[in-house]
Amino acid sequence: MLPALLLPSTLLLFLWAGPGPAPLPARAGDVTFLQPCNRDHQKLQEGTYQFQTDCDAMTFCAANSTCALRGCRNDEFPFGYSKNVSLPDKCPKGSFCPDEQDQCQPLLAVGSACQFNRDDECEAPPNFKELADNTGFGLNNNGSVCLNNVCMWANVTVGLPCIVQNTAFTAYGPDGEFIDIVSRGNCRVGLYCDAQQLVCVQTKAVGETCDADKECSTYNCLASGVCGGRADTPREVGKWVYVVVGICIFGGMVGTLVGLYFLHRKDRTAEREKRMQYWREQNAFRQNIMQMQETARNSLMSFTPGGSPRSTVYGRDQVQSEDSQAPMLHAASKSSALRYYVSDDGSQIDDRSDEDLMMRRREPMEGNRF
Repeated sequence: MLPALLLPSTLLLFLWAGPGPAPLPARAGDVTFLQPCNRDHQKLQEGTYQFQTDCDAMTFCAANSTCALRGCRNDEFPFGYSKNVSLPDKCPKGSFCPDEQDQCQPLLAVGSACQFNRDDECEAPPNFKELADNTGFGLNNNGSVCLNNVCMWANVTVGLPCIVQNTAFTAYGPDGEFIDIVSRGNCRVGLYCDAQQLVCVQTKAVGETCDADKECSTYNCLASGVCGGRADTPREVGKWVYVVVGICIFGGMVGTLVGLYFLHRKDRTAEREKRMQYWREQNAFRQNIMQMQETARNSLMSFTPGGSPRSTVYGRDQVQSEDSQAPMLHAASKSSALRYYVSDDGSQIDDRSDEDLMMRRREPMEGNRF
């Protein structure tokens, strides 16, 4: 059977990837459907132990050395599939999809060969509810575990012999690559397999000394050599922190507004002074124009034909300004040929334009020579 032949070949390649001659180079998985492939290139990538093959993400290398469409998938959203391609189904309960993802296979009994770290390929024990890992650390799958490519149950208690598997993964940090050793065993949840004594030991509480993550109940051994809290524990802060942050935010807003006010006050003062200067200049200009009009009007009145009483009442030394409050004196004998009138505040207002000074003669009335 094809699936039964593919599974042992993967196990042999993993066991063979140790000291010895270098294996044949594997391509990056770019061979498409029905194109030739080499099953000897199938291996687990060094450092990450990810399954590699010549075929692309949608195919696998079949027994006839050609890439065929995959018959199952492990992930809910598999990588590498196009949008217009139908995804293969996930395997139903009681079966699993191998690394090759060729087709679903039934779960393996205890002692059977399994693929690297594929706990889901092993059949669960009768008391799987009691042995299942509910901590989220991935210690087993329904009480079963795949160690050293062999299916077994994680049911060993304190003080009994256990089996351990140490795997060196390549990790990446701010200072570059480093080796992260992950140690797994077949002890019950709450215990770990001591690599020196090869017996199950009770895990340690937070604050106790440790040498590896598996020794801590939180699975987090700090660099200081003591067990710390869970890495996914949310960080909580005191209420006073929220008060201080709120005060700082409010103070920052008020400070910003005050700073902007003082920053723009100087500009506002300068603009106000410019407007006042402009108003003073325009007002002085208007006063000069009004005085010129008044002077011209008085001059013209003093030279009207036949003389005018205004020539004796208003002389050159008695020219009214705009702000003068002295009342205008009207001649009783005859009127001027210029049309003007006196406003309520005593200033003289001419109905002529500022550009022109036009004299208008009044027509003499009948019976009056003037």
